[in-house]
Amino acid sequence: MQDMRETDILFVDDDAMLREANLQSFALAGLNAEAAPSALRALELVGDDFPGVVVTDIRMPGMDGLALFERLRARDPDLPVILITGHGDIPMAVEALRQGAYHFLPKPYAAEALLGPIRHALEQRRLVLENRRLARALAMADADDPLQGRAPATERLRALLRQIADTDVDVLIEGETGSGKDVAAMALHRASRRAHRPFVALNCGALPETVIESELFGHEPGAFTGAQKRRIGRIEHADGGTLFLDEIEAMPLAMQVKLLRVLESREIAPLGTNEIRRLDLRVVAATKQPLPELVRQGRFREDLYYRLHVVTLRVPPLRDRRDDVFLLFGQFAEKAAKRFGRPVPPLDGALHRYLAEHDWPGNIRELAHFAERAALGLAILPDLPPAPAEEGSLPERVDAFEARLLREALTAAQGDVRTALEALKIPRKTFYDKLKRYGIEAQEYRK
Repeated sequence: MQDMRETDILFVDDDAMLREANLQSFALAGLNAEAAPSALRALELVGDDFPGVVVTDIRMPGMDGLALFERLRARDPDLPVILITGHGDIPMAVEALRQGAYHFLPKPYAAEALLGPIRHALEQRRLVLENRRLARALAMADADDPLQGRAPATERLRALLRQIADTDVDVLIEGETGSGKDVAAMALHRASRRAHRPFVALNCGALPETVIESELFGHEPGAFTGAQKRRIGRIEHADGGTLFLDEIEAMPLAMQVKLLRVLESREIAPLGTNEIRRLDLRVVAATKQPLPELVRQGRFREDLYYRLHVVTLRVPPLRDRRDDVFLLFGQFAEKAAKRFGRPVPPLDGALHRYLAEHDWPGNIRELAHFAERAALGLAILPDLPPAPAEEGSLPERVDAFEARLLREALTAAQGDVRTALEALKIPRKTFYDKLKRYGIEAQEYRK
């Protein structure tokens, strides 16, 4: 079977001159089209998840366009099929619409009269295939892997986590608020030989200074007023496993001194006792603020920073891993719908555009909350600005749009051609031909 992955339109007609004329119209409109001289040939070309639209004449020798539509509908009920009809075929075309045909157009027709329905059908097809890809990705996702996603930035982070998982060095994780630093820490723990031992998390910014020492180190009865029984601290509880200190930048300076001593000696002495207890643990700290700047400001100890800075990982913000947005939304929405007893919200055009274009300043946490609202039917999509009005002929406007998509893909991929090709889903030769056509230099986008 011919590779039709890049085809927008399959035009089916037994008239060679009509096929050639329509192919030229589609090319001028910036659409990738193929032609088939018969319904049987069209059936050979249309495979599973065909990405485009089938436009077929009704009157053809052998298998006619209605029979072709029925065969295609049986194979994929969501595939858009547009019927071209003669005057006498209109009643049959209307009946085909009732049965699921996308549109019909009587002869003779202007090129733009066909292009409008085709563009709408392509948008619908894109959403259908996006939902299918999302469903497959959700089914294939490893539920035991805390770090979900297949974007290049996510894969690089996953590879780094696996590389250092069993090295036992302490790790500093940097990242914006809500980007998933705790998820990366958990993924590191589960990939290590410590996976069967405790993963103990403490948010240093959520505890008052008066109790953080007791939380970290524990205490013996009578160590201070109100200490009526022994308490094992988070550090000791993490023995054999991983201690995760989130928002390490918020830890008081006095406590930073004691933490440094633990990191260097792997020993603790709980409050109220002189007993030294040996520990075997890995410490993973996370920060949303640049620690070198806090060191310069005197708000973070330089020696502790360098002790934690043995291995530093950066969790990319969601805007740098946009390929993960739909997968993560699907997972969050599915869980929320199950929890609330609601149907999973469909990925329609408005929701798809919002997910793709929103910058997600709150990162994964914001996306998770949005998915919950969507599952409850409470997600209010903002009025996104309409596409700016463009001047010029249709081919000129199509060229401008295509050039913008190429530049956006190169920007998101930071000039990496392979990543841009994966996002655009076009052959390498086509990609370079278009770059040359629009005077775009890929190396200018490399950081």
